[in-house]
Amino acid sequence: MYSLLTSAVAGLSAGGAYAILGVCAIFTYRLVAVVNFTGAAIGATGTFAMVALYELGLPLLPATLLGIIAGAVAATLIGLVMTTWFANSNASTKAAVTAALLVGFIAIGLRLTGGQHPHFFPELIPGSAFRLAGVEVTWSAVVTLLISVVFTILTEQFLARTRTGLQLRALSQRPMAAELIGIRVRLLALGVWALMGAVTSFALMIIAPLRSPDFMSLSLLVVPALAAALIGAFVSFRAALFGGVMIGVIEGLVSGLDAFSQYRSTVPFLVILAVLLWSQRGARWDEAR
Repeated sequence: MYSLLTSAVAGLSAGGAYAILGVCAIFTYRLVAVVNFTGAAIGATGTFAMVALYELGLPLLPATLLGIIAGAVAATLIGLVMTTWFANSNASTKAAVTAALLVGFIAIGLRLTGGQHPHFFPELIPGSAFRLAGVEVTWSAVVTLLISVVFTILTEQFLARTRTGLQLRALSQRPMAAELIGIRVRLLALGVWALMGAVTSFALMIIAPLRSPDFMSLSLLVVPALAAALIGAFVSFRAALFGGVMIGVIEGLVSGLDAFSQYRSTVPFLVILAVLLWSQRGARWDEAR
């Protein structure tokens, strides 16, 4: 029982990061109408930029800040592609483009970072914060959870109560009308992409020491991110927050069971399957009747 509790608490750091990534996925979908498969790859770009600078001897804090900027720049470049050539495309086409870009990101990232060559990921937030029922809770877990909660609340308030938030909602719902009334549609869209890139880069920097040290592994964290977004139906930031944390805790529990630890990475896929099946329950029930 104690070992399971330890494993569950160990999953809080990843859960907080999944929550941030899930909220970012909903943020991008609601404001620029894109199911973004490149989110984690963009975060991995920022993370590996930070690692490269740190390995070159740059102190951790400036390396981290420059890595976050690198993630924002990478996301802005993706945003330029989407707003220049696919602004008027339907949602499925945009999703397909970001899926193709994900493959390209992974191929280039693996090439530039040495493939499976291991890298040292420094802990941004080291140390133990406190003990809970005899289990050590790390500062990274505490800070990641706090950031995920604060980011969720700020995102909701920003969209509901600020002028820019109202403009962004207009951009997502009626982009042509928003442009006609003078809203700077493209600039706002690029701002959404840049913010998403910066936030996901920082989230991945926190949990990178807990993952496999290669570009592909970090890029594929898009799966738990989309699982968390699906729990929120790509609408509710709070549901995505809860879903992301839940996925991290379940992963931690599974990794603490010797018989199932090797299947830890399947948890987000099972969550996605469960959510999709649940979403179709009404139609299946009607057919059965």
